[in-house]
Amino acid sequence: MADKILVLDDEREIADLIELYLQNENYIVYKFYNADKALECINNTEFDLAVLDIMLPGGIDGLSVCQRIRDKYTYPVIMLTAKDTETDKITGLTLGADDYITKPFLPLELVARIKAQLRRYKKYSAPSKNDSGIIAHGGLFIDVKTHEVLLNEKPLQLTPTEFSILRILCENKGNVVSSEQLFHDIWGDEYFVKSNNTITVHIRHLREKMGDTMDNPKYIKTVWGVGYKIEK
Repeated sequence: MADKILVLDDEREIADLIELYLQNENYIVYKFYNADKALECINNTEFDLAVLDIMLPGGIDGLSVCQRIRDKYTYPVIMLTAKDTETDKITGLTLGADDYITKPFLPLELVARIKAQLRRYKKYSAPSKNDSGIIAHGGLFIDVKTHEVLLNEKPLQLTPTEFSILRILCENKGNVVSSEQLFHDIWGDEYFVKSNNTITVHIRHLREKMGDTMDNPKYIKTVWGVGYKIEK
């Protein structure tokens, strides 16, 4: 069955162009020019991914839509922004976005990122052939099949990227996983230029949700100049 993708952008030419390229890849596209109608559809449709413009008219911007998605759903969210500043990117990641792309952009680059996010989401939302689908470690319980995470019997609400990072670290517990390896495992070789700050932000959010600290971590340890690890 074809993946369903939400596209929200008030610039009609951009939204129409994205729709055209995604339909050429056989995706089912739900296109909106304003947040109100998009939110109504989000509440009634099971999507596989959302592409959201940050700057929208009215009182609801793309960041607010992203936050509302994260209140209920775990599918990937890619933010479109005309602002090429680190603050805007970090804000998007903080609210639960998995990736961002700055306008103007090449449509084929956006398509490549969408494919990478969908591939990563499906890969780390399903157990491997020899995997029971359950990962347990020191009070941490990850159910890969249901995408649920419990810490000391309390649920953690993680974004798809946070879930993938935590799963990779737990599957490699005792070993250091570099930022470069995390990029490769999550987004793939074809993924475009990223900065290590993206992984750093996701790690920071994971620690905050887990009640962990960088100075005295119980779970995620930073190995300076190398990467991250979870001790056995």
